[in-house]
Amino acid sequence: MMSVRIGILLAAAAGLGALAPAGNAQAAAGTGFSSTNVAAPTPDKPQPQLEPAYRRPTEKAKLRGYLFDTFGPYPIAGAVLVGAIDQEDKAPPEWGKGAAAYGERVGSNFGIEMVTTTTRYALAEALGEDTLYYRCECSGVFRRLGHALISTVTARVGPEGTRRFSVPDLVAPYAGTMTAVYGWYPSRFNAKDGFRMGNYDLLGFVGENIAREFIYGDHTRCSDV
Repeated sequence: MMSVRIGILLAAAAGLGALAPAGNAQAAAGTGFSSTNVAAPTPDKPQPQLEPAYRRPTEKAKLRGYLFDTFGPYPIAGAVLVGAIDQEDKAPPEWGKGAAAYGERVGSNFGIEMVTTTTRYALAEALGEDTLYYRCECSGVFRRLGHALISTVTARVGPEGTRRFSVPDLVAPYAGTMTAVYGWYPSRFNAKDGFRMGNYDLLGFVGENIAREFIYGDHTRCSDV
C-alpha cells in the first residue's frame, strides 16, 4: 500500500507542476545564470569558455521562497491529497472516519510540511547554505535526473555557490515527522515511526525535485536570485 501511495504522490507532484511556469537554470557543476555581457568572439582569436556566474539569493528572495514553500498552493494541495489517502487507509485508525477525521489528517500533514520547511530554511540560514533548487543547464535525461537526485541532499555555499552535503536538507524531513509523533499523533507512536515517516517524506522531496527539474522549475525562487 505504501508503494502505491508514493506513486500517487509523485504523479500528483508532476500534475501540480504542469500548472506553473518554468524557472531559470543553473549548471550542474555548481554555477548559475549565463552572463549576457560577454563580447562576441572574433573569428581569428579563440575565446575562453566562460562558466555561468552563480549569484546568491537575497534575503528577500529566501523569504519569498520560504513563504511559498510553506503556505503556497503546493503544500496545501499536498496536505489535502495525502490526507485523502490517509483517510482511505484509516491512518492512524485512532482518528476515526468522517469529515472531522479528514480535517485532522489534512491538518497533520500540513503541520508536518510546515515544520519540515521551517527547519530546512532555518538551519540553512544558520549554516550559510543556499538550499534553493536550481534547474540544470545540462542536457540529457539521465544527467538532469542525477542533478535532481543529488540536489535533494546538497546545497550551495559561499559566493561561488560550491556544492556540498546539506545537513538541513537531510534533517528537515525527520524534524517534521518527529514533531508530529511527539506533538499530536496517538501515544502509541514512537521515534521508530517518526523515522519511518521521515524516510517517506525524504523520498517525496526527491520526487518534488524531479518535478522541478523536468516540469515546472521554481519560478518563485529563481526570480530574485
